[in-house]
Amino acid sequence: MSDLITPDLVTLDENLGKDKGDIIGHLARGVVAAGRASSYEDLYADAMARESKTATGVPGGIAIPHCRSAAVTQPTLAMARIRPSVDWGAKDGPADIVFFIAAPEGADQEHLQLLAKLARSLIRKDFTASLRTATSPAQIVELVDGALGLGPAQPSAGTAGGGTGATAAGAAGAATAAGAASGASGATAAGSDVGSRGGLQPDGTDDGGHGANAPASAGGTGATETDTSRSRHLVAVTACPTGIAHTYMAADSLAAAAAERGVDLQVETQGSAKSTPLDPSVIRNAEAVIFAVDVDVRDKARFAGKPVISGPVKRGIDEPGVMIDEALNAVNDPNARRVSGGGGGGNEDEGGSGSGGEGFGGQLKRALLTGVSYMIPFVAGGGLLIALGFLLGGYELALSVDDVANGDRMLDGTSLLSPPPEGIIAYLGAVFWKIGSLSMGFLVPALAGYIAYALADRPGIAPGFTAGAVAVFMDAGFIGGIIGGLLAGYAARWIGGWNVPSWMRGLMPVVIIPLLASIIASGLMMLVLGGPIAALTQGLNNWLTGLTGVAAIGLGIILGLMMGSDLGGPINKVAYAFAVAGLGEGSFDNQVPWEIMAAVMAAGMVPPLGMAFASTVLAKNQFSMALRENGKAAWLLGAAFISEGAIPFAAADFFRVIPSTMLGGAVAGAICLGTGVTSQAPHGGIFVFFAIGNLLMFIVAILAGAAVTGFVYVALKRYVKPRKKAEEPAIA
Repeated sequence: MSDLITPDLVTLDENLGKDKGDIIGHLARGVVAAGRASSYEDLYADAMARESKTATGVPGGIAIPHCRSAAVTQPTLAMARIRPSVDWGAKDGPADIVFFIAAPEGADQEHLQLLAKLARSLIRKDFTASLRTATSPAQIVELVDGALGLGPAQPSAGTAGGGTGATAAGAAGAATAAGAASGASGATAAGSDVGSRGGLQPDGTDDGGHGANAPASAGGTGATETDTSRSRHLVAVTACPTGIAHTYMAADSLAAAAAERGVDLQVETQGSAKSTPLDPSVIRNAEAVIFAVDVDVRDKARFAGKPVISGPVKRGIDEPGVMIDEALNAVNDPNARRVSGGGGGGNEDEGGSGSGGEGFGGQLKRALLTGVSYMIPFVAGGGLLIALGFLLGGYELALSVDDVANGDRMLDGTSLLSPPPEGIIAYLGAVFWKIGSLSMGFLVPALAGYIAYALADRPGIAPGFTAGAVAVFMDAGFIGGIIGGLLAGYAARWIGGWNVPSWMRGLMPVVIIPLLASIIASGLMMLVLGGPIAALTQGLNNWLTGLTGVAAIGLGIILGLMMGSDLGGPINKVAYAFAVAGLGEGSFDNQVPWEIMAAVMAAGMVPPLGMAFASTVLAKNQFSMALRENGKAAWLLGAAFISEGAIPFAAADFFRVIPSTMLGGAVAGAICLGTGVTSQAPHGGIFVFFAIGNLLMFIVAILAGAAVTGFVYVALKRYVKPRKKAEEPAIA
């Protein structure tokens, strides 16, 4: 038997609440009560944070909330069959079966493979029908063990999916799709290691063509068996942020849809369990590629030149047939989007139009946020080291370290064994300051390099870094880095799309693309754009430096409103990216970039702290038990500048929470910029107190903003009634 699930982790036919937060709260409490997690607050917060990224409802009335959490001490499944059903974001309606997958941060491969097998079994209608007719928790455990291949195979539940073939229970059938495709008789290829070379099985093993798991092209039997000499050939990659459930369910759904159409599809699952890359010969013979992913595809350059259909991983579960059809149509479409020679491109928008591709605005936003995310470690490390230098050496001494770059005696020829006359502490302060300033020197090149990487994959990195270095040389600042990175990325992407002779393809990503893209992007920056951008940057710096009084407070209000508007969403990230990108321009002569960073960080801390204040102090009786528990966790999340700690509240009451958090954020931002609070750290909240200038007013701003958010939300909750939702009928 599996140690993943026990009868005490199963709840049958109970009303556990009106929304998914209540259901997840109940299941998380069960995991903690079973001794499998150390903290309910941490587990619940991690599960809701994952839920905020992508809805975990899937077709068939199933929901699979899941997360990795440091609070989990043992890989665990908790299951609930709920009455009435609850909306979980699936297109075909609410869910009445919920499996909560709780994995430790360092889960071993064996358990990850079992969790992946369960997720794949949940797209089989015979298996889910059996779950709906089970009469006891013990029977549920037996069904799950059977699906995981750890117990006797369970009988199919009639013709629930229209299938009459084999089930997936048992060791060899852990991920088949008998009846997964509506109307299919016998076994389809869903869940099999399609072509076995594609590594669809989570453990990377070859199914060997046994029974139902063998695809038609591998000799398997069933209604979908075709002559492979005439069949179409596609490849796919599936991946999700957590890599436990959606990755494998999308793979199985796509495989089932392909088998229905007589298409040979081989899928590479880039999940948490062991992943086996597609064989190069399989990729070479494929007519098109499908990316059903929420994260970057590893080694995308392998698919260079292939027509590509791309969308979020959930689309691979909800609309697998549509994606297969779009891929087949793209084969003969000369205007179809293709994976660039450098491996970039090929990403579509969330809507998954299939042919339109990712819009320019979405592509630009993704590239900028990628650049900022890779730049942050340089800023964080460098900023904190500079702050430590100030702490140890004092401000006057730290200011003199600028001369160290020119060989000042304090760092020239000195060491721990022969410190300068100022003493060892001052010497260490100078060392930290210098290391930090060198780290900050990578800020603009890293920003530009990884913007280009987001657009053109690895071949874009060198041209991007070079364009960023040119921006620094031209005094064009972070604006120059952004423009240089975009030029390098689009140039590399364009060159990668060239049709070149086969002998030249191997040289494209490592020689030709970096060379030509560097000439184009850096040449334009050096000869044409660098001067005007430098003038614009200087003008912006002068304007920001001159902000005082009402103007500074106004900027603080705008940034605070943005930080509180969508709790880690696009608007929030634009404000944060603006602050982080300008952080490297800060100095003792120009502290405005540091002030902007402080305002953004304080405003971003307000939403979770305000919700925690409201739910645990002001008006406990107005919140559900699940939200009160989440409020306890939100204290720590807010203190650490994790705005997403307020998402469970916004998900339950969006139109009253968001105005409250925006008002509180505006108050915090205004106080920070109005009183000259500074932060040399881009993250960390109150835990980087040593990098905060005017710490007292920083704390005052946060407390004032949190108080405004809490009081406004409680008032809105008390006096502004939400729209009534129609009651959902209970399932008989």
